[in-house]
Amino acid sequence: MKKRIAIAAVAIVAALAAALWGSSSYMLGYSLEPDPNRRDTDSTYALLCKWVPDMRQWTDSLRSGGLLRDTFVTMPSGERHHAQYLRADSACGRTAIVVHGYKDCSLKYLFIGRMYHRDLGCNVLLPDLHAHGLSDGDCIGMGWNDRHDLACWAAVAERLFRSAGHESRIVMHGISMGAATVMCASGEELPPYVRCFVEDCGYTSVWDEFACQLRGQFGLPPFPLMFTTSALCRLRYGWSFGQASPIRQVAKCRRPMLFIHGGSDSFVPTWMVHRLYEAKPAPKHLWIAPGSAHARSYTDHPAEYTRRVKDFCLRYAGWR
Repeated sequence: MKKRIAIAAVAIVAALAAALWGSSSYMLGYSLEPDPNRRDTDSTYALLCKWVPDMRQWTDSLRSGGLLRDTFVTMPSGERHHAQYLRADSACGRTAIVVHGYKDCSLKYLFIGRMYHRDLGCNVLLPDLHAHGLSDGDCIGMGWNDRHDLACWAAVAERLFRSAGHESRIVMHGISMGAATVMCASGEELPPYVRCFVEDCGYTSVWDEFACQLRGQFGLPPFPLMFTTSALCRLRYGWSFGQASPIRQVAKCRRPMLFIHGGSDSFVPTWMVHRLYEAKPAPKHLWIAPGSAHARSYTDHPAEYTRRVKDFCLRYAGWR
């Protein structure tokens, strides 16, 4: 009898372990597998024009004039990554690197590029992150390993937009996962021409964000699935959800940062920006966009958004 009980107990434990492992594998794929249609730029352009209707005429004029250009670079990993860029004749070294969000691509956030190019007179580089858009990659990095790629893109932008008699003055501006990428990069050693950062609706850590989504989408607590899925992520991809921590990175950042967040953001809850702001040493600024949902601060308040970004860059990036 005891032997049968022991065998049954072992079988139950093995079944639970197999179910948990299978659930973890599913959740990891659900979270980090790239969008299978990520290279469909026509659909992305249609979404952009639906989201920001007045983009169509401006973007079409860029395309017809050959002003919106593509570049591909080989990262240290050997992967081929893509970016779009725009020159501004009067930029004099002023450059913005605009970083897109989760399962999006550079084209989707071209409206932020327009703000910098049209309204602030800057050169603009819009990279596709690893496993997004036209860039190589088989799993989404949530901004963690992407921080190294962003440093490479800063060097590309410096070379691409180098202007005789003017030093490069670069701002990194990210939205959602792009904001997390910018914050992760801000805690690393970067060249002096990267002057400051703008983060719009980024999360405190991958752990915090996935825990919020696990509760919101599936009604599940963090234990045990978050722990096993994070361990599986480390096993497969070399990083864990807790390790990918923008809040720890901004705590190391001594360059200026502007924090922007929608006051009604439930996807990346607004409480996260307050923790990020508290962790970041000065100089820093915070703007909560009234009533805005996730990644909608610019489209809801374009004039105020532009003014705040412009004032910040004039003060800290040395844009004159």
